[in-house]
Amino acid sequence: MAKPAKRDRNRLVFVTGLSGAGKSGAVKCFEDMGFFCSDNVPVTLIPAYLEELRARRESIPRVALVVDVREGEFLNEFIPLVAKLRAQEPRPHVVYLEASDEALLRRFSETKRPHPLALDSRAEDGIKKERALLENVRNIADMILDTSNFNQYQLREHLMEVFEAGNQLVVSVLSFGFKFGIPLDCDLVFDVRFLKNPHYVPSLKKKTGEDEDVQRYVLADPEAGRFLKRLIGFVKPLLPLYIREGKAYLNVGIGCTGGKHRSVVMARELAKALVDRRWAVHITHRDAAKDA
Repeated sequence: MAKPAKRDRNRLVFVTGLSGAGKSGAVKCFEDMGFFCSDNVPVTLIPAYLEELRARRESIPRVALVVDVREGEFLNEFIPLVAKLRAQEPRPHVVYLEASDEALLRRFSETKRPHPLALDSRAEDGIKKERALLENVRNIADMILDTSNFNQYQLREHLMEVFEAGNQLVVSVLSFGFKFGIPLDCDLVFDVRFLKNPHYVPSLKKKTGEDEDVQRYVLADPEAGRFLKRLIGFVKPLLPLYIREGKAYLNVGIGCTGGKHRSVVMARELAKALVDRRWAVHITHRDAAKDA
């Protein structure tokens, strides 16, 4: 697996993933970070293209290439190409962007553009077909980002943390509600629905885990303290091991029923406990604002 994104590493990045998931925004971010970016270079021409760029390494030290479903049948050659390049230097880093069907449909509706695989049919059909076509590409990705709840600025922040800030590992702690679906990109998922639920307390029902009285209620449950101790003891020792293996991004999901109370509190506590100079930690509450 590719090493984390320090400036002297990851000079070659492949940006891929689903149509509408944010590849265009990602490429703009890479350009701002000083990468020489090219969109949709045919896979069969990439080796020669990279060889030419290597001759200009001093003036073009970092390269980002977009490879997506537009490659058609040539997409099958991408996976063997990545395997071959990973035996060389610089080793490539594959970034895969995806989003929920709901988010993708909304974006296609807002832009009034057809899905590239559904020019004469429904966007839903194109999304389903594209997921199947890119499944093997997703499996070789070094970093998978679910952009369902990202705007362009949040996507930029995530990419900058990994590829520009020099962190060896970025840990993303995400609270969510199981009723709204398990996040697509989580590496580790923990269920806290066994804790006492503030939803059934009239004075707390409309609040979230960001409110202090909700935090006090959840943390007053003896099971919360016991669980947190075990959770921190499980996750924290893994992080140096992920760094050793070259993982640049780790997604930890904590879910409750609606993603509004218990998961928010526990995600906050975990994120605080994981703060360390060796890695960056940020937290997102995916469903806290939704009507649970």
